[in-house]
Amino acid sequence: MPHKIIAVEAGSIADQLGIRPGDSLVTINGKKIIDWIDYQAFCSEEDIDLVTERDGEEIEYSLEKDEWEPLGLTFDSQLLTKVRECVNHCAFCFVDQLPDHVRPSLRVKDDDWRLSLMMGNFVTMTNVSDKELERIIARHASPLYISVHTTNPELRARLLDQPLAAKVRKQLHRLAEGGISFHTQAVLCPGLNDGPELERMINDLSALWPPCQSMAIVPVGLTGHREGLFPLHKYSRDEARAVMDMAQKYQKKFMKEFDTPFVLPSDEFYLAADIPLPPDSFYEDYSQIENGIGMMRLLQTEFDEAYEENDLTRAQPASVLIATGTSAAPFMRELMRAHPVPNVTVKVLAIENGFFGPEVTVAGLLTGGDIIRATKNLSADRVLITECMLRDDEDVFLDDMTLDAVQTAIGKPLIKVGRRGDELLHAIMNVDMDAPRDQL
Repeated sequence: MPHKIIAVEAGSIADQLGIRPGDSLVTINGKKIIDWIDYQAFCSEEDIDLVTERDGEEIEYSLEKDEWEPLGLTFDSQLLTKVRECVNHCAFCFVDQLPDHVRPSLRVKDDDWRLSLMMGNFVTMTNVSDKELERIIARHASPLYISVHTTNPELRARLLDQPLAAKVRKQLHRLAEGGISFHTQAVLCPGLNDGPELERMINDLSALWPPCQSMAIVPVGLTGHREGLFPLHKYSRDEARAVMDMAQKYQKKFMKEFDTPFVLPSDEFYLAADIPLPPDSFYEDYSQIENGIGMMRLLQTEFDEAYEENDLTRAQPASVLIATGTSAAPFMRELMRAHPVPNVTVKVLAIENGFFGPEVTVAGLLTGGDIIRATKNLSADRVLITECMLRDDEDVFLDDMTLDAVQTAIGKPLIKVGRRGDELLHAIMNVDMDAPRDQL
């Protein structure tokens, strides 16, 4: 179907051709455009034949341009088609464990390989047909981020409650043959897809290296709202250690064979197993940091560097409270203990999650209500929180409370801090390190 053009960049190729807002794009080089992926791929060519539609009549354009030079068109939808939703009913689905009162948008389950390519979202590929798989290869859509969970066909179909889940190994092999690279992850559930099943998965996925670039393992996340759902439990210390023992055994093997650890346990697994985090070099380019792989190590590395490079005497005297989740609190306390800042008293507060339940221990899932409950009656000049608690591009928590509303409720400045270690140090010091000294 034609796609409506809502804007044409001034001076762009499309502008020079006379294409106008309100026109519709019909074909590029005789091909219909399914979505943004098609549009980008077809526009990358040097010789292009465009067909647009205006007032019911088609207009043809032929042009030559530089490879990858944009046409300058904006459409009425970024993807040109709606986001594809999940067709699974996973035993460990976090969305199914949300409280009744969460906003409707949190209940939307997307499972769209295009968002995997564009934003790094993990997808299961169960809604990808063979024809669509070939389109992924034809469009060179790489790298993708794929939730595997297990390579046992029967077990995967059962865990995802979706018969189409059984074909994942065939899909991965076809992607590898087609030159598509991908990162993988497995959400591990005690007694289900760990142990021998985890070993099988490691061997199956590592056999696809280098197209399969990494394999993340993450412990299942459980909230306090699991009534009527598949019975699961949180990893105990001993269970987490068994997973880590297997992971570390294979990491040594793959470092010799591939010069990369390949198997990447999340920070949560290191914390659950009470095992020290590996060094910064282990994480290479931090390819799976958005999946909680190496997030704490990178923060510490950046904080160490900033601590050595900055003039700590510029810190403004204050009492600072760092509000975080219960799992990260010991790490943050040790980081603060090892890096005292002159004239600044720092206290790390471990906040239990009252919105999702105490089993949810990560900072990013704390809510405005949690912050109020834990900090309202505490004394501090300011409270620091990670920006991960807030909706992207908005100062709104998961319970729909705004940053300003929470700040008013606690009666003290509430400061959102970026993810980098230097941003945390500067927030503790309460200085803009880019500003000239005479302006501080």
